[in-house]
Parts: sequence; C-alpha cells; structure tokens
Amino acid sequence: MPAVLSSRRAACTIAGLLGLWACPALAAVEGPSVGGIPLDFVLFALTLLGVAVFHHHTLRVALTGVIVISAYKMLFAPFREGAGVAGFMQHLGHEWVLLANLLGLLLGFALLSKHFEASEVPAWLPKLLPDDWKGAFVLLVMIFVLSSFLDNIAAALIGGTIAGVVFRRKVHIGYLAAIVAASNAGGSGSVVGDTTTTMMWIAGVSPLSVVEAYIAAGLALVLFGIPAAIQQQRHSPIEKDPSIQVRIDGARVFIVALILVTAIVVNVVVNLRFNAWSDRFPFIGAAVWLAILVTVPLRRPHWEELPGALLGSIFLLSLVLAASMMPVEKLPDASWRVALSLGFISAVFDNIPLTALALKQGGYDWGYIAYAVGFGGSMIWFGSSAGVALTNQYPDAKNVFGWLRSGWHVTVAYVVGFAVMLAMHGWSPDPPLRGNVPAATEVAPGK
Repeated sequence: MPAVLSSRRAACTIAGLLGLWACPALAAVEGPSVGGIPLDFVLFALTLLGVAVFHHHTLRVALTGVIVISAYKMLFAPFREGAGVAGFMQHLGHEWVLLANLLGLLLGFALLSKHFEASEVPAWLPKLLPDDWKGAFVLLVMIFVLSSFLDNIAAALIGGTIAGVVFRRKVHIGYLAAIVAASNAGGSGSVVGDTTTTMMWIAGVSPLSVVEAYIAAGLALVLFGIPAAIQQQRHSPIEKDPSIQVRIDGARVFIVALILVTAIVVNVVVNLRFNAWSDRFPFIGAAVWLAILVTVPLRRPHWEELPGALLGSIFLLSLVLAASMMPVEKLPDASWRVALSLGFISAVFDNIPLTALALKQGGYDWGYIAYAVGFGGSMIWFGSSAGVALTNQYPDAKNVFGWLRSGWHVTVAYVVGFAVMLAMHGWSPDPPLRGNVPAATEVAPGK
C-alpha cells in the first residue's frame, strides 16, 4: 500500500509539472525516488521539458532521454519483465512490434503523401473548395471524414499535402494543429478509425459504444475548425480555382488507394481473425510497404523523402519507448473526471498503454475514453503520431509553445466538447468486459 500511495503522489506531482489538474494513479516498480517521486517519471518529465524548450534539437533530446532512462532502468529500477540487460531485452521483445509498425506507417505514409501530391488531385481540389475561410474549414471536415475509416496518420498527411498546395505552402501553425485535431477527432468514434478504438473493439466493446464520441468530436471540429480556418485565411488565402487544366495522374491515385485499402483490410483481418499473432509481427507496417513496393513499376516513389521522415520517426519511437518503460500499472477508479484527465495526459504520454489499462480496469463509458485518448494528443505536436508525421512535412511547427499559442482552439474545443457530451449523454459506464483484453502491443499504432 505505501508503494501505491507514493507512486500516486509521484504521478500527480509529475502531472502537475506538465500542467495537468487531474492525473492517474500509478504503481511504480520499486526504485530510487526524488522527494517521493520515482526517478523514472522525473527523467521522462525532463525529456518532455527538453523537447518543449529545445525545439530545434528535439531528436537529440528524445534520443538522450531514452538512452538515459534505459540505462537507469537497467541499473536501478527493474522492468516489469525483469532486471538488468535481460529485462531490457525482454521489454524490447514486447514492444518491437508496436515500434516496427509505427516506423513502417510513418515512412510508408510519407511516400504515400508524395504520391498523392504528384497525382495533381490537390491542385484540382480548389474547384470543390469555397474560395474563402469556408474552404479551409471544408478541408478540415474532409480530413475528419477520411479519418473515420483511414489511419489518422494517413488522413493528416493527405490533409497536409492538400493544404500545402491550396495555401501555397504557407500554412499557419494553428491550422496545422487543426489538421491533426481533425484527423484524431474523426477516428475517435469509429472502431476502424483509431488504434485505441480498435483495441476496444477487440476487447469486446460494442462499436456502438464508441459512436457517442462523435457528439464531442463533431462539436469540437466546429469549435477549433472555424477559428483555425479564419487564422489560415488571414495568413495565406486559399488558392482560387486553377486557371489551367489540371491533368490527374490516375496511376498515382490508384497507388494511393491501394496502399490505404491494404492498410485498412490487413488491420481489420489481423486484429479480428488472427489476433493471437498480431503481437508477433508488424503486419500493418509490412502490408503498407508491400503495397508500395509492388507498385514501383507503375510510378517511382519519392525515395528522397525517406531520410527526413526517418529522423522524425526516430524521434517519436524514442518517446514511445521511453513512455513504455514508465511504471504505469493502475488508473484511479473510473469516472468522467479520470476520462477527462486522460485526454490531457495523452498529449504527452502514449495513449495505447493508457487505453489498455482502462480496458483491464473496466467501469468506463467507452465513448468518453475514445474521445479523450483519441483527441487529446492533438493539443501538442508530438502528442500523436499524426502530429509527428505532419510536422515532418512542416518542420517549423515543431514548437510546443507556438503550437499551444496558435492552436489554443484545440484545447478549448476538447474541454467544451467533453462537457457538452457529458451534459447531453451523461456518464453511463458500460458493463464489465468479458474475454481477453488486448495488450498495448497487439494492435497497429495510429494514436
């Protein structure tokens, strides 16, 4: 009991440092502490603080953080899987599928976005979009809808590619935050739209139980979408209808469609039919790359995009690996307040293990959890894989304080959307789950 109480104080202290007013209870594996705070959390908090302050050196900070945390865990604080190097290797054995899937998707969708741009579809879209701020808002709605059945990384990159064309590469950081928010919000109410909702589906949560998340997500889209669209229109107005004839490259459109369909089909089939194997091999990432490679004879991918995308991917993988080593064992008793706080925590902490913990504990209204962990990561650029992928396209957006300042509407929309859903739908905990709860590494990433 003292260890649980101590780690609860530690978690809340760390959450306070990160600006959270509510936090989960955490049960730490025994190890050194500073003022009652397990050193694991101190090191992780310092890593996140370093990313925020030294935003021109985010990769170095993240790599330094994960190396220091790994060394500390091996020397002083045992992993759940065991102590020392052997424990670290066993931990990597549990996490490698998640990391490999993330790497495959981030790199694969970086090439997909260039295929999409070269297809000339983005140049043709101004014909469909209104010629004022409403055009920017309609684009966000399109991203929201796409993400309800696509991976949110792909939806964000497609949206970012279109924005780069219709706004002549002058995209406001507040609008970039809105693109990420639209991609994450769109997947929150669909069991095929986000990794966390897919986890819930596998665990036995009815797809209808998460649809209610669209009450909050739909309102949030309006609340952040309109201010962001106005920001963008003032920053760089949308391009008018093209004066020249745009010739769409049908082969590249086919390639984009094939990659996306492959990812969706493999994700559903593996997780529903072969779930026992899903934690043994990165099926989703491999499927995306298989689709890319078989279509090389049709059109050459923009291989030159890979080095930059790889650096951004290593940054995210470093944070995900560091987060996986935190001794998170338990959440407080289920309530709407805990669900609300998980959205803020998701902005700095991997939402996949948070979802797995909530599923094991039970007693939640899953629509609230789907909205919180799905949308919450949008509040900071590295809070979701979609945000990291998009900022690889727009490196100047890798600024925590700039993201928070210009994307203030995302945080406001999250809180207001949650409050309205609570008022309209009420907190209605679902019955306890039956069957196996998927582990954090058993589904493809798409935070």
